[in-house]
Amino acid sequence: MSQYQLYAVGAVLLFCIGLQGIIVCRHLLKKVMAANIMGGGAFLFLISIARRNTIETADPVPHAMVLTGIVIALSASVLALALTRQIHKTTGHTTLEDPTNNRVEK
Repeated sequence: MSQYQLYAVGAVLLFCIGLQGIIVCRHLLKKVMAANIMGGGAFLFLISIARRNTIETADPVPHAMVLTGIVIALSASVLALALTRQIHKTTGHTTLEDPTNNRVEK
């Protein structure tokens, strides 16, 4: 297994861990963190496929996409955290729960 294939496998694992976090976790901050982990996996995968052939130089397009993606991921994270803060300010909860559910917790 080459170095680039190892990076690609690690990227897929990171993406799957982040996806599992988004599906399973109910806390909004954990969901934002899981989305960032998924983004890191996607960026690592793009970097791992940038240089597939050892004879030629690396393709600059995936590198440019990763740099652009980092900026977009940062702004999306800031927006998600601002929305999470507003949800907490409005409802007093930081988890995704049904507000009409009048079930008594034991």
